[in-house]
Amino acid sequence: MNYWLMKSEPETWSWEQQVAKGAEGEGWDGVRNHQASNFMKEMKLGDQVFFYHSGKAREVVGIVEVCKEYHPDPTDSKGRFGMVSVKALETIQKPVSLKMIKDDPRLSKLALIRQSRLSVMPIPEDAWHIILGMAK
Repeated sequence: MNYWLMKSEPETWSWEQQVAKGAEGEGWDGVRNHQASNFMKEMKLGDQVFFYHSGKAREVVGIVEVCKEYHPDPTDSKGRFGMVSVKALETIQKPVSLKMIKDDPRLSKLALIRQSRLSVMPIPEDAWHIILGMAK
């Protein structure tokens, strides 16, 4: 299993909306960055993903699971980009803020810090467990 982080502005798609989709899940559409798209191509069924509220919130708020691997994104009229579908697994007990992540030197190499505009990124397994620990 691999671990990831996906960003969404809560005004566009919130954690609450994701949870409301239930086991059916929802397609993570609208990604138009090639690096982020390539990361989604690497995602496999069962991979776990931090759901991160970007914008003003800037915090990990939940965990989703990939429930459908890379497939066409119907919002891309040119057909160049795809998406994965994800379903909510659990709400993070205590949201983990970007500040908390930046303040932990063990996480200094995360793409979340180094490539702040990237919307989909891998999370190394050790960093995944560190962030989970911060959520308790």
